[in-house]
Amino acid sequence: MKILYFDCSSGICGNMVLGALLDIIDDESYFLNEINKLNIDGYKIEISKKDSYGINGRYVNVIIDGKDEYGHIHHIHNCHNQDHESDQDQDQDHGHEHDHEHDHHHEHRNLYDVNEIIDKSSLNDETKKLAKEIFLKVAKAESKVHGKPIEQVHFHEVGAIDSIIDIVGTAILINKIDPDAIISSVVNEGHGFIECAHGKMSVPVPATSQIFANENVKFKQIDVDTELVTPTGAAIISTLAKDYTMMPEMKLEKVGYGAGFKDIGYSNLLKVYYGEMISSQSDMYVIETNIDDSNGEELGYTMEKLFKNNANDVFYTPIYMKKNRPAYKLEVICQKENLDDLLEIIFRETTTIGARYYKVDRAELKREIVEIDTKYGKISGKKILTPKGKVYIYPEYESIKELAERENIPLKELYKL
Repeated sequence: MKILYFDCSSGICGNMVLGALLDIIDDESYFLNEINKLNIDGYKIEISKKDSYGINGRYVNVIIDGKDEYGHIHHIHNCHNQDHESDQDQDQDHGHEHDHEHDHHHEHRNLYDVNEIIDKSSLNDETKKLAKEIFLKVAKAESKVHGKPIEQVHFHEVGAIDSIIDIVGTAILINKIDPDAIISSVVNEGHGFIECAHGKMSVPVPATSQIFANENVKFKQIDVDTELVTPTGAAIISTLAKDYTMMPEMKLEKVGYGAGFKDIGYSNLLKVYYGEMISSQSDMYVIETNIDDSNGEELGYTMEKLFKNNANDVFYTPIYMKKNRPAYKLEVICQKENLDDLLEIIFRETTTIGARYYKVDRAELKREIVEIDTKYGKISGKKILTPKGKVYIYPEYESIKELAERENIPLKELYKL
């Protein structure tokens, strides 16, 4: 299974995501050609390599109207990785670095406006869907913070061209890489205050905090006196990551480094790892639930659905429940990445309203499929090797059944043979 692992030790913002993912695909022309399908103008993208405490990262800079936030020749990207803390529109609480002349460089758009830009583009449907999902998370957070319906929320920074490039660009690159799963570290955020147009605002800013709360993002504050996570970054990682944990065992193929601009006292890089995840014993879970009011047809159908959705094993055990009711205990063995999907099937297809699940270790013997010669013909079997080197061969039931029917021989005689 191919996975992307986001190491958010230095926080996360939009242009750092673009830089790290571009490092993974190593094809800037593909990205630029795809982003042009948005059919918006007034900007250009500069991609360069940037040193951060001895480590080279890819730096993505969106330049708008040829000026930076202070009217200088370049526009510095709207994230925490700038050298100078900047003003911000407190009414929007985005926490992005903000230019003093924001009315000149940034446009106010609502969710409908942003979705219209995406829908009218010639990007593929999967990219559009992912980009709109990320924007929706920002809109929900803003709606909660400001106490307004989503349709009345006007984005400021996140509705600006550079943030549209960040989010749509992320969707483009994720769909190009096409990982089977995305996992993140616990997200590091700074502390202190950032200067806003109407005063100081504590870190994390309200929109970022609300996204963390809405999406159950695991984060912690570290001793860096500035904002490390922008609302754009929070929305991106909360949409992409299915878990926040240590890096799983994996065969590493590529590492992407997305560079930030600001000096935070150590390497300011978003690191993204790409490779093949190696299953281990700790990946296995058992799900259990007791059911006393589903009929046999429903339970049989549920078993079929669970097997079709990657359950390793499914079985029922007859039990007695309260009031001496005959019932069944459903047990499912599965890998961690399939846990949520299988729980959803159980809740949807049976009458249970709760389920237990827990990690288990599993000893699994090495095996290979072999052909067994008999005087009646060949049959398939499994060749099993124990840890101490013992070898056993077990015939496959369907194969031996077919031979028994074809040769009109009792099944038990073939097993003896």
